[in-house]
Amino acid sequence: MNKNIIVLLLSLSVGLSACSKGLNVAAAPRTDVAATSKTDVIAVAKTDVPAMPKQQDEELTSAVFKLTSAPKLQSAIVLIYDEQGMRPLYTKNAENVAPIASITKLMTAMVVLDAQLPMDEKITISADDADHLKGTRSRMRTGSTLTRGELLKLALMASENRAAAALARTYPGGTTVALSKMNAKAQDLGMRSTRFFDSTGLNSNNVSTAQDLVLMVRAAQHYEPIHRFTTSASHTVQFAKHRPLRFSNTNPLVKNASWDIGVSKTGYISEAGRCLVMQATISKRPVIIVLLDSWGKRTRVGDANRIKKWMESSSAKAARSSNRRG
Repeated sequence: MNKNIIVLLLSLSVGLSACSKGLNVAAAPRTDVAATSKTDVIAVAKTDVPAMPKQQDEELTSAVFKLTSAPKLQSAIVLIYDEQGMRPLYTKNAENVAPIASITKLMTAMVVLDAQLPMDEKITISADDADHLKGTRSRMRTGSTLTRGELLKLALMASENRAAAALARTYPGGTTVALSKMNAKAQDLGMRSTRFFDSTGLNSNNVSTAQDLVLMVRAAQHYEPIHRFTTSASHTVQFAKHRPLRFSNTNPLVKNASWDIGVSKTGYISEAGRCLVMQATISKRPVIIVLLDSWGKRTRVGDANRIKKWMESSSAKAARSSNRRG
């Protein structure tokens, strides 16, 4: 066992109150690591010192994350952001600019909601809403009429491209103004490397970084409809001229009872690979997870589950170390 690791953990568990001012565990982690080299966390002997204040307990937890073996993730770009500690727990190419596909729809939704447009207004899908760029298919037929609220739900939950296109088309001033608002909001949020050229994400020129997407998800989680729609497992739409259709969430994790998800959005085009952003609470710790450029249908979900397992394991080790103090 590395002697430096033993010394660090003993000092954290026994003498943290005396040295907390000199201990800096909030330093940004290196690319593709949780914090330091891979190693196991050792048990710390019980002492008679009083229980740690919350801030010091947070420092111990952060240190354990640093010392626990980082998860082996397949996505090309990864960022796990700790909302509680306001720092990254894990980064991998987080500053790289890349296409974000349908993650775009979170910004589309925020701009539509910011405009306070009537959610019960009827909107008819037109030929202009079809995908003329990549020729993707849609279950929403031209001529179908739905409320703006239903279109918003289908765009976020089922990633329906025609729904997102119709939302931008019917924005006051049309699609051009909607896109201008999307780019302006990105700048207001501090998303300096982000650009939007359409409301669906089919355009590969819609680009961002994992760092920027953390800012977008942090903003999106404050919109109650976005929380509700992105975490809905399914929705059945009643059409006037043809049979009802059931749409399902593109993220299977929202159906998993072991996950506590606040915001979710998937994305895919060939240029972007498979993408996933989530705000979730894992072991009572709110985090934002960004996974970009994952190849293979199950890779992004597998990476998310590996992150969850890593965080749960690290939190359990931190709890055991903290409990030994009392």
